[in-house]
Amino acid sequence: MIEAVLFDWNNTLVEFTWDDEVLLAGHRAALGRDDPEFTRRYRDLVLGGSHAYRPYRELLAELGVGDPDAFIDAEHEVWRPQFAPLASAQALLDALRTRGLKTGLVANSWPDPGRVLRRDAETFGFAERLDVIVFSEELGVKPAPEIFLHACRELGVEAVDTVFVGDNLETDVQGAANVGMTTIQALWFRADDTPGIEPDFMAFTPMDVLNAVARLAL
Repeated sequence: MIEAVLFDWNNTLVEFTWDDEVLLAGHRAALGRDDPEFTRRYRDLVLGGSHAYRPYRELLAELGVGDPDAFIDAEHEVWRPQFAPLASAQALLDALRTRGLKTGLVANSWPDPGRVLRRDAETFGFAERLDVIVFSEELGVKPAPEIFLHACRELGVEAVDTVFVGDNLETDVQGAANVGMTTIQALWFRADDTPGIEPDFMAFTPMDVLNAVARLAL
C-alpha cells in the first residue's frame, strides 16, 4: 500500500536553465567586481567535473573566496530567475496530500547548500506541502541508499510503500529502486535515456503521477 510520494528537485519540481552570462553576473555580484581570471579558474575547478561533489564552500575557499557563504548567497540571488518551478507542482502536491499520502523531497543539492534550496522551496510554496526535505549535503549523494532510507524513516514509512518521482534514471530511478521503492520517471522537463534502467512508470505530465499512484492503490 502506497503511503508516501517523494520527489527529486532539479528537472522534476524545478527546471534550471544554464546561462554563461548569468554565471559572469553571479561572480560579479559575489566578488563585487569583474574578475575573468577567477571565472576561468572556477570553470576549471567547479565545472570541470573532477571535484567528486566536494562541498561548494571548500571549492570556493580553494579559489580564494574569503567568505564562501556570503559568496553563495549573492551568487544565488543572481541565479534565482534561472530556476522555474513546475507550474502545477503545488497542485500536484496538494492532490497527493488530499489522498492521504505523505510527500517529501530527496535531492542532490550540489553545488547549492541545503539551506539555500530550503529557502527556494519556501519561496516556491513547496515547503509547506512537503512532510520531509532531505538534501545530499546532509545524507550523501544519490543514488546512495541512505538518503532515500532516511526520508522514509523521517516519514515513518517503509521504502516498499513509497513512490519516488525523478528525472534521472541512474540517481533517481535506479537509486530508489535499489531500496525497494516504486519509481516514476519525470519526463516533463527532460528525457533521460540511460541504457539498462527502466522505471516502473513514466510520467509525461504531473497528471501521469496521480494516475500511477491511483493504479498502485487498486
